Amino acid sequence: MRAVSPSTTMSDPAMSPQALAEATSAHMLAQDQASRGLGMQLVAVKPGAARMTMTVRADMLNGHKTCHGGFIFTLADSAFAFACNNANKLTVASGAAIDFLAPAMEGDVLSADAVEQARTGKTGVYDITVTNQHGKRIALFRGKSYQLNGSVLGDVPGVASGNLGGGDNASANEEGNAGASPRASPHRDAGNKPEA
Repeated sequence: MRAVSPSTTMSDPAMSPQALAEATSAHMLAQDQASRGLGMQLVAVKPGAARMTMTVRADMLNGHKTCHGGFIFTLADSAFAFACNNANKLTVASGAAIDFLAPAMEGDVLSADAVEQARTGKTGVYDITVTNQHGKRIALFRGKSYQLNGSVLGDVPGVASGNLGGGDNASANEEGNAGASPRASPHRDAGNKPEA
């Protein structure tokens, strides 16, 4: 996955799937107060995939002095949002589930790696693995997406329509192989509340 550059622009109407993923993600991140407020960083994107990190702070600990599960869910949910929206197709969550595998402690740097598993018509399935700085799996999250009408980037000719110079949008599976698939924008959590 390539890192997200805040300077990525949408000036080329025939941009590649990777350039579109970067431009869409940079635009979303600039408006995502929730993720930024929790100290999350979007460190890499590729079509249908995203990686976000978050350091566990003292104010994220529960009564057991471990990271509250809601913060781990939010990290995974944010990575899900960037993965399912980065082809500039407005997409929201229709459901999500998480399995907690191990506790995260104060100071741990958590990474959430989101990967598209399937995209058929307007629905998609994404798996997100949350690990700590030692590579230990902390949680497994599965998100289901639903594509709405509209785009993330707006009315930029050739971009808003998803037209990438005649090619299909590329998605990536866990092994990094490419396939054809559209994606999208402002994401919602499992309760269908807008996520900034």
